[in-house]
Amino acid sequence: MKNQILRRFMSVAIVATMGTVLLAGCGKSATEAPADGAEVPGAETVAEAPAAEVSQDAAASQDEMKAPYFKKGVYSSFPTSEMASQHTYFYIFYDETSGYTEDGVSGIGLPFACEQTDGTVTFSMGGADEESKDILTVESVSDGWVTGTVQNGISITFAPVPDVDPDNFSAQNYINQFAGNDLVYEDANGWSVKYDPSVIAVNQGGSVTTFVYTGECAGTNMITASYEVGSDAKTAVAEKAKAYGEGATTSEAPFPGAEDVTGYWAMTAPSAEGSGLVETVVARDYMDGYLMFEATVHNSGDDAIDIPVSDALAAVIDSLTFNN
Repeated sequence: MKNQILRRFMSVAIVATMGTVLLAGCGKSATEAPADGAEVPGAETVAEAPAAEVSQDAAASQDEMKAPYFKKGVYSSFPTSEMASQHTYFYIFYDETSGYTEDGVSGIGLPFACEQTDGTVTFSMGGADEESKDILTVESVSDGWVTGTVQNGISITFAPVPDVDPDNFSAQNYINQFAGNDLVYEDANGWSVKYDPSVIAVNQGGSVTTFVYTGECAGTNMITASYEVGSDAKTAVAEKAKAYGEGATTSEAPFPGAEDVTGYWAMTAPSAEGSGLVETVVARDYMDGYLMFEATVHNSGDDAIDIPVSDALAAVIDSLTFNN
């Protein structure tokens, strides 16, 4: 049987070719978006997200009306008049004085600093040194929900998002998980990929990240991504080819996700015997070293099993993008 993952993996190389910020967040706002069928631009299936429940008690207690109103956590933000619409904009608070915003559709956001006093919250979008200030005049607080008006009189509501970790929150993945879409892995070294969480498990440790296939398969099937300094991509791949043994081949072709960058490739010799193991590696010079992706695949000989493995791992490589 032709090696499916090898063919798909290699084909990547061959074919590769603020209005105020508060209000910007309002237009495509936030939280466990109520599913009333309203469309969200760029996220057609977000309608599966759970509905946010509005507190029936509109009168806030005296204690709730005292600052600080926002604590460490994640809040959705949306025009109060659009309570029943789908919300995709989030404020992630590191603590009571700072955090960042993130759009769950585009992933775009800004850091912010904030000053909370009784009756108002002043946001400095972009950081504490920014001259532009957005002032939220607090009108009601109930069960953690904060409602107030901004300078132009529009009423904004912030709803706490339960059961999420603000230190590891991804707005895109929060929205995508309800829509059944692929999730996004963003690496600290400036690259990202998408993956299907139903069959791919992501494990990250130091400079190495693995994407492991968890569905039915003949053996270990995974992609290992690593960033190393102190060497270059061509040398690293040559060493991999040597380790692969006799019959391994090397080549040069565009790197996945960066058509104008040379990728250095190596693969094991095809074999119809043994465990069906096939290994393929591609690397590029990157920052102060090299970035490498290595696919380890075991073929069963049954296309019904092997092709889904190939498709899932190839989709990870196909989706590779770089921040810069």
